[in-house]
Parts: sequence; structure tokens; C-alpha cells
Amino acid sequence: MIGRIAGRLDYRATDHVLIDVRGVGYLVYVSERTLAALPAPGEAVALYTDLLVREDNLQLFGFPTLLEKEWHRLLTSVQGVGAKVSLAILGTLGPEGVGRAITLGDAAAVRSAPGVGPKLAARVVNELKEKAAGVMAMGSFGGGALSPEPLEVVEADALSALVNLGYGQSEAAQAVAQAEGEDSGALIRAALKLLAPKG
Repeated sequence: MIGRIAGRLDYRATDHVLIDVRGVGYLVYVSERTLAALPAPGEAVALYTDLLVREDNLQLFGFPTLLEKEWHRLLTSVQGVGAKVSLAILGTLGPEGVGRAITLGDAAAVRSAPGVGPKLAARVVNELKEKAAGVMAMGSFGGGALSPEPLEVVEADALSALVNLGYGQSEAAQAVAQAEGEDSGALIRAALKLLAPKG
């Protein structure tokens, strides 16, 4: 199971991205909301992932937080909600909005997502009302976002990303040691500024 991917964003399409991880490109489907929040091609990116296995196909779906990934897994447990419909719901409402809609029994909010009819929206709200408490508890603890992480994990991610971008191990390590950042993305940006040609 591929649970998380960190690498360089190669390109963005309308519903997916290609992430280069040490020379291997992973095609990851994401919601519109996640796509809008991702950095420009060439920059470092990290996503939690869920792997959908079919007889003739393997598809990865990416999420910026563990909270959103868990909502996806819960949504796809509802009959009639496939991975693409789940991404549409999460892309429209966001993880907090999904939690609010289910808590309030607001099927109309779920119905506002593309491809979701009234019957399916009602089923989502009714079936998940009892199951949602555990996932919503994650939200109250920060949603399992990729940050904050222990400093050594942040530095290791940043070093790996810089090496993947073509910098030498020693110069990348030196830049990471000098740079300051509260998460991997911020640390990588700060290190890249230090590595940029002076002129």
C-alpha cells in the first residue's frame, strides 16, 4: 500500500498531477481544492495517498491531510460513491464542510457537489452519521496534516527533495542545515533560496 508520496511536482492536469519520486513518476488524482493548493511544477510536494486496486487498473488518489484521506475512505464506503464522486464532494465542501453536512443532516450541501443527486446525497448523510465521529475527532487534533512533524523528519524530507531536484548531497545538506522552516515545504523553499545563484 502506498500511503504517502513526497517528491517533485512534474505537471498538473485538470484532475490529476504527476509527482516524480527519485525518477519514478506517480500519477495521483486530486480534488479541485487540493489541485488549487499545490505548488507550481518543479517544486516539492507531499500528499497522503489511497490506492484503488481494480482488475485492470491501479489508481492513486492524493490528499493534503490524513483527515481528508479518512473522509475519502469513509465516503467511498457508501454504495454509489466511487473515488471520483468522493473527490468531487471533498473538492466542493472540504473535509470540514463534509463533517458539518453530515452532522447537521444537510443533504443539500452534499448535493451541491458535481455528479451527486438527491438520493445519493441523502444516503451519504444517513449512512455516515454514525460512522463520522471518529474521523471528526481527527479534525479537532489538527487533521493529521503533513505538518507539524518532528524536525528530523522535516529535514530528511527537505534533503531528499533537494537531491531529487538535482542538488549534490553535501550542498543540499548544508543548505538544509542553514535554512529555517516550520514544515518540509517552508524548509525546502528557504534552502532553495540559499542554493540559488548569487548575482
